[in-house]
Amino acid sequence: PRSDCVAAEQLCLSDSTCNATYRTLEHCALAKTRFPPLDHESRVRCLNAELGLANSSLLHCKCHRRMKRQEHCLRIFWTVHSSVTDGYFHLETSPYENPANEEHWQTDYNKLAALLSGKDCSQLSGDATNPCLKATHVCNLSKKCVRLRTDYASTCTKGAGSEDVCDRRKCHKGLRNFFEKVPEDFTKRILFCPCKDELCGERRRKTIVPDCSFQYSTKPNCLWLLDSCLEDHICKSRLADFQQNCQSTDMSPDGCSQHNRAACLQAYMGMIGTPMTPNYVSNSSVEVSLWCTCESSGNQKEKCDQILSMFESNKCL
Repeated sequence: PRSDCVAAEQLCLSDSTCNATYRTLEHCALAKTRFPPLDHESRVRCLNAELGLANSSLLHCKCHRRMKRQEHCLRIFWTVHSSVTDGYFHLETSPYENPANEEHWQTDYNKLAALLSGKDCSQLSGDATNPCLKATHVCNLSKKCVRLRTDYASTCTKGAGSEDVCDRRKCHKGLRNFFEKVPEDFTKRILFCPCKDELCGERRRKTIVPDCSFQYSTKPNCLWLLDSCLEDHICKSRLADFQQNCQSTDMSPDGCSQHNRAACLQAYMGMIGTPMTPNYVSNSSVEVSLWCTCESSGNQKEKCDQILSMFESNKCL
C-alpha cells in the first residue's frame, strides 16, 4: 500500500540495504545541483540505486498537500525520483496523492447560505453586483479565513509599490498558508469569483496582491522563472502536479486529458505562492498567465514558449 514518504523513509532507514541505497540517492540528488554535471559512470550508479528501490515503499510513496512536514516529504520524493527531471522541465509524475474528486470540489452552498442568513444583511450591500466582494464577506465568517487572508495581505503589501521592495519570499509563504490551510469553500470563492464588470475583475486580479507576489519591475525570462522553480522542492512539486492534472487535449470535450477540470483548478491554486505564481492578465478577462517573457531566449525560444503556453493557451485550464 502507498504510504507517505516520511513514513517510508523511516522504514527504509531501519533496513541496512535500503539505507545504503537511499544514502547513494541522496548523494546523487545533491550532486545534480552542482557543477560540473555528473559523469557517465556516476549517472549509471545513480540510476542503479533508483532501480534498487523497486521493492521499497519509498519508490511509490506520495505526499499530502496539507501535511505538517510537507517540505521534508517532498525532498524525500525528489531524492528517490531525481532522474525524472534530467535536463528538461516535463515532470512526469506528481509527488502528491491523487487530487480531490469532483464531489469533494462541490462547494456546500447550503451551508454557506445558512451562515449568511444569520448575519446582518446590511453588511452585504453591493454583493449582488460584485461576487468577489461577497466572497470576501463569506471569508470573514470564518476566523481562520479572515486571519490568514489578513496575514498574507499585510505581508504582501509591505513595501509594494514604493521605493522599498516587498519580501516576496514571505509573501509567497503567506499565500501558500492561506490556500493550504483555509477550506476550499472559501478560497475557491475568492480566487474564482465570476465577474461581469471591471470593478469586480480588479478585485479578483488583486486577490494575490500581484505587485509583490506576481510582478517584478521588469518581466524576467520564463526560463529564469522555471530555473527558480526547479530549485525549490515545493514549486517543482506544484509544477509537476499542474503538468499532470492540466494536460490539455483536443480529443476530450472538456479539453483535459485527465477528464477532471476540478483537479486542474486545484493544481492551479497550488502554483500560487511559488516562484511561478500565475494570475489574471487584466480586469476584464479570465485569461491567466505567468509574469515573464520569451524575448531574448535564443535557441531555447521553443522551450520558453511551451512554459508560457501551459497557462496562456491551456484548454483544460
